[in-house]
Amino acid sequence: QVQLVESGGGSVQAGGSLRLSCTASGTIANKNRMGWFRQAPGKEREGVASIHTTVDSTYYADSVEGRFTISRDNAKYTIYLQMNSLEPEDTAMYYCAAGGFGLRTQSYNYWGQGTQVTVSS
Repeated sequence: QVQLVESGGGSVQAGGSLRLSCTASGTIANKNRMGWFRQAPGKEREGVASIHTTVDSTYYADSVEGRFTISRDNAKYTIYLQMNSLEPEDTAMYYCAAGGFGLRTQSYNYWGQGTQVTVSS
């Protein structure tokens, strides 16, 4: 069993930046991929970015490409999501997940509790 704990959410004005962190309770090296997903009120959960835990491979949703960067620190069992040029449309609960493929939400086995990101215009 893997437990994931997110941090770093908050409120920011449009154009601002935030960095999210997700720390796993154990090694992430065997978790295939870890990723960030988000869910806004009334919308389905969607993939934002994912990263393979051992090779250099990342995926991004078109809506965040060029603005968000996902990275990992295997020694700290942690992944990050650097979010720049934030837009009000980025407002959502952001979830960390592990054990899945690409940005396919339903393929991920482990989920954190989420951290809220609110972007005001």
